[in-house]
Amino acid sequence: MEGDFGSLSSPRAHALSFLLANPRRLTAGFILSATLAVGACGDTNVYVPPPPPKVDVALPVKQTVERYLLSTGSTAAVNSTTLVARVPGFIQKINYNDGDLVKAGTVLFIIEPKPYELALEQAQAGQSSAIASTKQAEADYQRQSDLAAQKISSQATLDQATASKESAIAKEKQAGVDVEQAQLNLTYTEVKAPFDGIVTSRAVSLGQYVGAGTPTTLATIVQLEPIYVNFSVSEAEVQGIRANVRARGLTPEDLKKVPIEVGLQTEEGYPHRGTLDYASPTLTAATGTLSVRGVFQNEKRALLPGYFVRVRVPLAKRPDSLLVPDQVIGSGQGGRYVLVANKDDVVEQRNVELGQQVGELRVITKGIQADDRVLISGLMSVVPGQKIEPVPKVVSGVEQDAAP
Repeated sequence: MEGDFGSLSSPRAHALSFLLANPRRLTAGFILSATLAVGACGDTNVYVPPPPPKVDVALPVKQTVERYLLSTGSTAAVNSTTLVARVPGFIQKINYNDGDLVKAGTVLFIIEPKPYELALEQAQAGQSSAIASTKQAEADYQRQSDLAAQKISSQATLDQATASKESAIAKEKQAGVDVEQAQLNLTYTEVKAPFDGIVTSRAVSLGQYVGAGTPTTLATIVQLEPIYVNFSVSEAEVQGIRANVRARGLTPEDLKKVPIEVGLQTEEGYPHRGTLDYASPTLTAATGTLSVRGVFQNEKRALLPGYFVRVRVPLAKRPDSLLVPDQVIGSGQGGRYVLVANKDDVVEQRNVELGQQVGELRVITKGIQADDRVLISGLMSVVPGQKIEPVPKVVSGVEQDAAP
């Protein structure tokens, strides 16, 4: 046992030897005294703080970013027309199935044409009679004119022949109008598609009498190719766009070539592409916005009227933009911020101004520099003013076409 306590001073060694050799004499007081004696040996304990936590940091991504105007809008049909019966009659034939895509000029409904064919024949007969009467009246007028020149016929007779000729000419014109009206009514018995589009379900049935009193709605046809997208731009954005237009020297015709991208709420990105079509010349006073419209060819008819869509309009390229992962941006009472490691590896909070999102990155327009080391991990376990051990990482840039 002595070898075990050789490093202790002699009095302590004797005490421990005595206690171990006489266990019956161990009392609480002896045990406490021995413990204090042993604990008092050696150097004084000193608190050693834990090492700084390791935290991943990365420099902001520097790349050229296409600046976009972002908005929301809705789709609307370029043409949507209610088909009505313009003449009264019975529905004789329906030439389409509900929901069919039809071409312009396709006959969709036929109203019984026979009464209008007879009316046309009657008008044509009246026109023939009027033409014959006109010829007779002109011959009488010519004869009376010759006799009056020879002093054989009186002026009164000539005047009567003149009046008869003018009346016959007027009746012939009226007969011609009657023929045109009868022909027009006959064409109205065929209700045709005014443009390419999809026809809705029919509102009438075969044999139904339509067009009595007021025009009867038969169906509706909606054009889907192309299609409009309507959206609004704020007053501040309008000023920015106007400044950009002036800087680039664009003409009103050039503006109609500006591309517009659209995405549905269930789609990623902006897969539908069109061009600017119209912008209102004045702001809406109640909202302070400008109404803008884009047109999309919509060949696959992916867009339907009434859809709620996300709109993106490219404005200009901004080189050397700084981007950081969107998830490292915090929010506090002072606004949005990121955490950075300063030159002494101490965490600092930097208030920032945000730009648009590009993939999983966010453009920072103000608040950081290209050489700032931004914390990209451990954000919930560190606080400003805390010293860390930075672990350098690299954040890759993102192609803008992949931006959601």
